[in-house]
Amino acid sequence: MRIHFIAIGGTAMHSLAIEVSKKGHKVSGSDDQIYEPSKSNLIKAGLFPSKLGWFSNKISLKIDLIILGMHAKNDNVELKKAQSLGLKIKSYPEFISSICSDKTRVVVSGSHGKSTISAMVLHAMKYNNIEIDYIIGASIKGFKETISLSDNNDFILIEGDEYLSSCLDLKSKFLWYKPHIAIINGISWDHVNVFPTFKSYLDQFKKFVLSISEGGVLFYNSSDENLVEIINNIDHSIKKIPYKISDYEVNKGVTYVKSFEGKIKLNFFGKHNLINLEGARLLCQYMGVNETDFFESFYSFNGVSGRLELLASGKTSFLYKDFAHAPSKVKATKDAVLEQFKGYRIVICFELHTYSSLDLTFLKNYSDTLNGVDKIIVFYSSNVLKAKNRDIISSFQIKESFNNQNIELITNSSSFKKNLYNDDYYNTLVLMMSSGNFDGFNYKSFVSYIEGF
Repeated sequence: MRIHFIAIGGTAMHSLAIEVSKKGHKVSGSDDQIYEPSKSNLIKAGLFPSKLGWFSNKISLKIDLIILGMHAKNDNVELKKAQSLGLKIKSYPEFISSICSDKTRVVVSGSHGKSTISAMVLHAMKYNNIEIDYIIGASIKGFKETISLSDNNDFILIEGDEYLSSCLDLKSKFLWYKPHIAIINGISWDHVNVFPTFKSYLDQFKKFVLSISEGGVLFYNSSDENLVEIINNIDHSIKKIPYKISDYEVNKGVTYVKSFEGKIKLNFFGKHNLINLEGARLLCQYMGVNETDFFESFYSFNGVSGRLELLASGKTSFLYKDFAHAPSKVKATKDAVLEQFKGYRIVICFELHTYSSLDLTFLKNYSDTLNGVDKIIVFYSSNVLKAKNRDIISSFQIKESFNNQNIELITNSSSFKKNLYNDDYYNTLVLMMSSGNFDGFNYKSFVSYIEGF
């Protein structure tokens, strides 16, 4: 089959293109911007476009299927040509659903924790020599790819996103998958550009619960009041199983979870991650891994790339990086380092990068999320603001929205770098939270600087 990807450069799209190519299909693609690691991965696979941009002459009747990414807009010239020729067009999740219809579908959903729970499940399954297919959103140590598809495996683990499927397919992605086993780890309003009210956002998760196959199983985080209310008010023929944080303790900077086998030492920390761990345990139980074997695997689990990832440690200093951007995740990550690193000076750098976080109305949801630490830098790039067509946000508005008068607002990369390198990091933990990259900040150089303290 000849398949053309419109917007091949996305995290998920490029991984799917590579996987489909491995299966013997003839793959081509286009995009107007492709960043790392997508660029290197596509070059290695021989799938990087010869020229960036959109070109109608790439579209012909020789193409059997168009896979349309969310980055492409309605007026895309390749999309227009495909429509005029009557070619078959599918969104990314629609295509995924079509190729896993004969498998037991396990979908991990929620506003936060999806990648971490997925990584925990995959780690436990691999440790216990159980092969499954998977489609995840973040790189995991020990796994070369973020997508692995086969003809033989019974289970497929899918990280289910609530965002829209494509410009033509305005259904939330996870509504395509119709899982047999599902988990919702929590709900915190996000994507205000497509879900302008919290109610419209909640509605997607109500639809998701109803999309679970009859007789299926749903695990849900019972500490989330909004989620519990949804579950209690939906009549659907599925098994609903609540979960919450496991008993744990922090001793001399190390977190231990308590199980039937005794205390299990963990190489990660934070209450939110312990909730993730319990959700992953329950999923694995339904996929053939018992509690003993599950916890045994976690002596060697070191977390997920970009999720409370330790980048550097000096004699008295630490540098962590986290993908947190939604208010609930920002607070959970901040609380985690405060609990784990008592007695340390805590410095937090938080980048406003998403459409939601740069919305002045939504910004008020960050109230009190960063309180209790020693130094706070809130950063946004004026270039990103212009690209997203957002108004300038003042220092006063930031402080008022976060309910914190100690915040330093920085809006250009040179000032951000100067501020960080003019600080003293003895007995200090630095936490950098962003779904972007602080306008191209050089982490490698900063790692060397932190290691000197």
